[in-house]
Amino acid sequence: MHEPAAAGSEAARGDGTVVNRPGTVALPEDLCTLLRYAGLDPPRVLDLVAAALAEDLAGGVDVTTEATVGVGQRAWGDFVARADGVVSGLPVAEVALMHCASDRVSEGVGGDIEVHRTVHDGTRVRRGDVLMSVQAETRALLTAERSALNFLCHLSGIATVTRAWVDAVEGTGARVRDTRKTTPLLRELEKYAVRCGGGLNHRMSLSDEALIKDNHVLAAGGAAAAHRMVKERFPTVPVQVEVTRLDQLEEVVAAGAESVLLDNMDPEQMREAVRIVAGRATLEASGGLTLDIARTVAETGVDFLAVGALTHSAPILDVGFDLRERL
Repeated sequence: MHEPAAAGSEAARGDGTVVNRPGTVALPEDLCTLLRYAGLDPPRVLDLVAAALAEDLAGGVDVTTEATVGVGQRAWGDFVARADGVVSGLPVAEVALMHCASDRVSEGVGGDIEVHRTVHDGTRVRRGDVLMSVQAETRALLTAERSALNFLCHLSGIATVTRAWVDAVEGTGARVRDTRKTTPLLRELEKYAVRCGGGLNHRMSLSDEALIKDNHVLAAGGAAAAHRMVKERFPTVPVQVEVTRLDQLEEVVAAGAESVLLDNMDPEQMREAVRIVAGRATLEASGGLTLDIARTVAETGVDFLAVGALTHSAPILDVGFDLRERL
């Protein structure tokens, strides 16, 4: 069983656990390792989960659970897929459970929690599959339930949609990438979900890579001028330039653009762009892409498909939490 350690304890300071600043919640090292392996920052995830739980409780208590569940009562519960899909967000859901279990410690109730991880993020699951089982104080389980499911369903939905796109272009040589069209404050998690579905991440932030779009071109006085300005100011930063017409390609490639974003071009134009560029830069299709034409686009020879829909409009994967008989 995991015994969440209070901030300031030897466990919180010395054994690799991560403590919620400035509160009393700590994550066990095995969960922290799982998060780090996924490319997630444990303190950041803990802060996001704490904010979600605080939003749900709104400074009060779970009045339904407080009234119907006895203090100290314990139970097992299962996270169960209600539909086929790809899982993402199980460690985040686990953080929510840990957080509520730790809160019960502060109320003088045993906060130990036992987690059985049945599958891992990135796994294809079928309706009815048990994803994770947990035993803890029943009040903690029910208080954490909705926040845990919100993260799990949302991220699994992104992973599921991403996998559909990845499957659609399989064997073409093209890869599916996300965009920065993410939910505010959830970018790290949503881009992780894309990776769980087999997709690639485009830039995480504005500082990672330069993307010269039409407004930058207008402000700089031309695409070549904009590219030169970026390289003079930030010589080591990768540069991608957006074009909307084929006659813009030669200028931006000659200027040294490493990557070109083909905005709202049809497949015939994309094939011509591939011919013109002839391997001098990578090409990324963007705008107007839908799953039904994904393979057609990929077969034009472009290197990447930029799909904002992976994060801005993916439906959830339905996952439920089923409490077993109380212990």
